[in-house]
Amino acid sequence: MLSLTVLGSGSSGNCAVIRTDRTRLLIDAGLSGRQIMLRLEAVGMKLEDLDGVLLTHEHCDHTAGLEILCRKHQVPLFATPLTQEALQQGTFRKASPRWKLMQTGAPFDFQDLRIECFPVPHDAADPVGFVITDEESRLGVLSDVGFVTNLIRDRLRGAHTLFVEANYDGPLLEADTKRPWATKQRISGRHGHLSNEQTAELLQALAHEDLHHVVLGHLSDDCNCPDIALKKMTAVLRSAGAMDTNVVCAKRSVPLPWMEVARRRVMHSLPAAVAPTAPVSATPEVEPFPSEVNVVAEVEDTYRAFSTSVPNAPTAPQRRKQLSHRREEQPDFWLDTGVA
Repeated sequence: MLSLTVLGSGSSGNCAVIRTDRTRLLIDAGLSGRQIMLRLEAVGMKLEDLDGVLLTHEHCDHTAGLEILCRKHQVPLFATPLTQEALQQGTFRKASPRWKLMQTGAPFDFQDLRIECFPVPHDAADPVGFVITDEESRLGVLSDVGFVTNLIRDRLRGAHTLFVEANYDGPLLEADTKRPWATKQRISGRHGHLSNEQTAELLQALAHEDLHHVVLGHLSDDCNCPDIALKKMTAVLRSAGAMDTNVVCAKRSVPLPWMEVARRRVMHSLPAAVAPTAPVSATPEVEPFPSEVNVVAEVEDTYRAFSTSVPNAPTAPQRRKQLSHRREEQPDFWLDTGVA
C-alpha cells in the first residue's frame, strides 16, 4: 500500500515523501538539507532509507536541499533532461549527483512503483506533475501550475489521493499591498500558480467516491488562508458526491502524519450457511392405504370367526385359494404400453 507524508510545503520550500514496503522516494527537496533530515527522522525515516528523489522542476523552493542530500547520500535524482540541464548550471558546486532521466509522458517502473510524469504549464524549463501507482493505490501530484489543462485532468482522473497546489485566494491576492502589480500578474498568470478557485474546479471534475485524501500544498502565507481553502474544497467535494474525502492543508514547518493513499477494503466474512428447513405442508396427513397382505389377513380372521356360525361358509384355506385364483385371472393392465 502506497503512503504519503508532506515534510513541508509553502512558498519557501516544498518536500514530500512516498513509501511502500520496498520503496522510499522524496518528491522535491525544497527545504534545507538539515531540515529534510530532521523531518525525515520525525516521520520515522533516515536519509539512508531513500531510494531516490522525484523532481517536478528546478526552482529553488523545490531543489534547495539537493546538494547536501547528494553529498551525504548518493541518492539518485529523477528529472527530465531539460530540468537536469537547468540544475547543472548552478545548483551543484561540490556534489556529483546520480541522474536518472525521465521522458515526459512516458511511464516507467521503479521497484514496486509505476511512475508517469506529465507536462504542466509553469515558468520553468520543463515542469511536470506525477502519477504514481502500485497494485492498490493511485497518487496524483500537481505543484506549481498556471492553469489546468485537459491533459492534467485526464492524468489525475481516478486518483485515490491528490497532492495539489492551492497557492492563493483571488480576493486576498488583489488586496495584498506587499507585492507589485507585475508579481501579482505572474502569480495569477497562465504560467504561475493555481488559485483556490482553480483548484476547486479541478477537484469538482476529479471527485469520485474512492477519493481518499486531498492534500493542499504551496499555500501562500500572505495571500491565502488554510480555513478559506479547506472550506471551499470541502464544499466542492461534498457537492460532487465525495462525501468521505479527507481534506488537509500541508504545513510549512511540521510534517503531516502518514496517510495511506487508498482506503483499505475491509472483507467481511459471510455468515455460515443455515440449512433450509423443510416447508410445512398444508395438505392434511392421509392414512396410508393398507397393503394386500394385511387385507388378506383381515379376511382370514373374519372367516375364521364366522365359519363356525355361518352354514356352508368356506374355511380360511378355501378362501385363500379363491383369492389367489382371482388374482391370476386379473390382467396386468399397468404393463400395457398402450395405457398413458
